[in-house]
Amino acid sequence: MDGNNIRKQRSGGVSRWSIALVLFLVIASFYLVAEHWAHAWFILPWLLLLACPLLHFWHHGGHGSHDRASASEAEDQGKHQH
Repeated sequence: MDGNNIRKQRSGGVSRWSIALVLFLVIASFYLVAEHWAHAWFILPWLLLLACPLLHFWHHGGHGSHDRASASEAEDQGKHQH
């Protein structure tokens, strides 16, 4: 096998390094939470409050998408009237 064939085979899937990195991060996160849970549990309500605006921006794509949705509905209604 030459170098081009190896690159073609790896480009289609997930690399071993990315799998190893994800596994390492999961294991490290587990141990971090397990060791610090006793004095860090009080942060959970604040994380819930922080999640609300973050989910709003991820779901709507920011505040500008509210207007775009109504504009696209108006365009659709205009096309159906012809």
